Amino acid sequence: MKLAVVCANGKAGQKIVKEAVERGLDVTAVVREENRTVAQKVLQKDLFDLTRDDLSGFDVVVDAFGAWTEETLPQHSTSLQHLCDILSGTDTRLLVVGGAGSLYTNPEHTACVAEGPGFPDTFKPLAAAMAKALGELRTRTDVKWTYISPAGDFQAEGARTGKYILGGEELTLNAKGESVISYADYAIAMVDEATQGNHIQQRISVVEE
Repeated sequence: MKLAVVCANGKAGQKIVKEAVERGLDVTAVVREENRTVAQKVLQKDLFDLTRDDLSGFDVVVDAFGAWTEETLPQHSTSLQHLCDILSGTDTRLLVVGGAGSLYTNPEHTACVAEGPGFPDTFKPLAAAMAKALGELRTRTDVKWTYISPAGDFQAEGARTGKYILGGEELTLNAKGESVISYADYAIAMVDEATQGNHIQQRISVVEE
């Protein structure tokens, strides 16, 4: 299997590359600057400059893009739109590192995590930008996409336990009543989805056991 990880130098991207390489997949890190991942194959190019030819031949493309500042938050939408446009009509699957704020908190799917009373105000603009991008992604019937939301507490330095619970559109808690997952365990779920492809044109979520 040939896998490309876009924005591979980020914290999530590096973990996903490492997990995929250790499983023996053919991994290409797509980075703007010097490669900081364990991937031996590298495409040095900005996400917005990627072309259809750049991503041809890959079975799966992982979008690990992230933006955090007010002026760059709209790029959650524009970056995902660009990747969808260049993968449109192909068999290449697009797996997106998503957010938890848009996960639903009721069976009717009328309330989400970011609307809850305990959600930090500082993260609301980011959650809104990522939710908007997800809403736009849902309209793309021309792309084999999967959006993977982490748990609410997404821990960059958390331990790799090797276990996770697969959820759907709603916030899932583990047996301890927690919504937490490490980047390393999230990477396991991402590579599992890359190799199995069980949730095309769906949003799924993951939480540690």
